[in-house]
Amino acid sequence: MDVDEENTVSASVADSSAVGVDDQTVVPAIDTISIQPVQPIIAPLLTTTVVPPIAPLPAVPLPAPRPLAPLPVHPPIVRPPLAQNGDPRASDSDSDQDEWGSGHAAANESHEYEISEESRLVRERQEKAIQELLMKRRAAALAVPTNDGAVRARLRRLGEPITLFGEREMERRDRLRTLMAKLDAEGQLERLMKAHEDEEAAVAAPTEMEEDIQYPFYTEGSQALLEARKEIAKYSIVKSALRLHRARRKQGDPDEDLDAEIDWSLKQAASLVLDCSEIGDDRPLSGCSFSHDGKMLATCALSGVAKLWSVPEVKKVSTLKGHTERATDIAFSPTGYLLATASADRTARLWNTEGSAQRTFEGHLDRLARIAFHPSGKYLGTASFDKTWRLWDVETGDELLLQEGHSRSVYGLSFHHDGSLAASCGLDSLARVWDLRSGRSILALEGHVKPVLGVSFSPNGYHLATGGEDNSCRIWDLRKRKSLYIIPAHSNLVSQVKFEPQDGYFLVTSSYDMTAKVWSSRDFKPVQTLSGHEAKVTSLDVVGDGQCVATVSHDRTIKLWSSKDNEKEKTMDID
Repeated sequence: MDVDEENTVSASVADSSAVGVDDQTVVPAIDTISIQPVQPIIAPLLTTTVVPPIAPLPAVPLPAPRPLAPLPVHPPIVRPPLAQNGDPRASDSDSDQDEWGSGHAAANESHEYEISEESRLVRERQEKAIQELLMKRRAAALAVPTNDGAVRARLRRLGEPITLFGEREMERRDRLRTLMAKLDAEGQLERLMKAHEDEEAAVAAPTEMEEDIQYPFYTEGSQALLEARKEIAKYSIVKSALRLHRARRKQGDPDEDLDAEIDWSLKQAASLVLDCSEIGDDRPLSGCSFSHDGKMLATCALSGVAKLWSVPEVKKVSTLKGHTERATDIAFSPTGYLLATASADRTARLWNTEGSAQRTFEGHLDRLARIAFHPSGKYLGTASFDKTWRLWDVETGDELLLQEGHSRSVYGLSFHHDGSLAASCGLDSLARVWDLRSGRSILALEGHVKPVLGVSFSPNGYHLATGGEDNSCRIWDLRKRKSLYIIPAHSNLVSQVKFEPQDGYFLVTSSYDMTAKVWSSRDFKPVQTLSGHEAKVTSLDVVGDGQCVATVSHDRTIKLWSSKDNEKEKTMDID
């Protein structure tokens, strides 16, 4: 009905409009329009249509997915190796094979390509590099001996020259390694194994012979050495008992003033002055030694000649000739008028004061350095550049002990005043203390940084002095087993050290700085410097009572240094 009413209104409006136009009457038309109701036209535009709810769709079960068909299995495609620099084995790509088929691929494989000269050279270089790499790997896996003698022996067994001109050890070993790798690569393993078998047989042959010989883990000594050790033990027990008794008496007796006695001895040492100087030989002097009573002085020189001098006049008494090489040291016996000399001719000789040789001690394999008598006077010790020091029987001339222990040449040797110990020093910057009663090395004194040239025991029984090329003198305490003092003694190497032999109240050192110095044994401070030589001082000795010191030098002179108080006493005796 609403639609019909709208159509009627629309028709009436159209008719009125048409009448207004024809009859020129506009106003009545407007009035007619205004009278008509407008509400029926607007009301339908504002009404909202209600959409009825949609009924839910019924749940329909989904059909199960169909299984996929399996992929077809294709045979593996055999691809030829990739082409490198014009390699004729190159083949077409997989797409080409799929397009042209297997027949065309076979035709391509059978086809031969032409290789350029440059590609051929590149291939040859690559193959050569691969071969060298494989050869190096094979050589690195081989076991090659490191001993040069074994390398030479294996080269000889392989029929190769054992050495080439200018070839060193490592180059020779590399040559053997390359040769063995080459033989292994060529398949000549039988030849190589035969060489190995020959080498093993050569090494095993002496072992089979020595299986029956059982060597002891120690060096067996002779019966004479056993008797000598017993004699040394008996002698040292008596001497040490006397030394301890004297030390206790000085400490416990109120009448004994030890400090005053030391002060008097140091005062005597501080007053040492040059008393006499005499030319001792045509060649530089190398050693000197006082007799036990201080009435004679013995010197030796690089000419191989030793001489005896009277003291204090320093007049020649006798000449000792017999060595064929330079003499390196000389020592008087502490009990008599026998003296011994050491030489670079590998021998030591025993002499009397008349100049006749008593016996010769032979056995060292290199030149001798220092020499020393045992306090008992029955045994003689020699140090040598053959890295050993030896103990000899003075009466028979037999070698009692050959003592090793130094890694380099042994230069200095000294015996304890009790006779129980011996100290050796050498070019290995080491000093060792040995027990003569058991043969053991009881102490190794490490501290010097350069060769040790001089060693001396103190009469107090527990101090030991060493001097060396590091220009220093070290004082060791045998009780504490360590170094007590380090004396920066000289500006050049220390050639010799000696304690005052009676009580050890002062120490004297000689050096290549052309001086000798006296040091207090109380605090090891300098007491006196003995200057006068014009060349390096090689050796020194102190007389028994400490009143006189003798020095010898490369300036060929013997110098005696005496205290002023001693000179006054001599003057009073003359008066």
